Amino acid sequence: MARKKPIDFEQSLGALQQLVERLESGELSLEDSLTAFEQGVALTRDCQLALTQAEQKVQQLVEQNGTPTTLPLDNTPDE
Repeated sequence: MARKKPIDFEQSLGALQQLVERLESGELSLEDSLTAFEQGVALTRDCQLALTQAEQKVQQLVEQNGTPTTLPLDNTPDE
């Protein structure tokens, strides 16, 4: 089974923003709106997965005294 291409967060987010703009314009038919909504839900899941993977990677990279430590993203470790 082929591996899925890694999720490009920025590309997915950009596509999601474009879908939102199209939906907010009010110019889509009901059917097109539903299709756009379905695509938006899928893109939202992709973005959430990418964020979760990034968070897990950050948690793995941040270590203090050999023990993994979770730090808030707005703080840096004391040096």
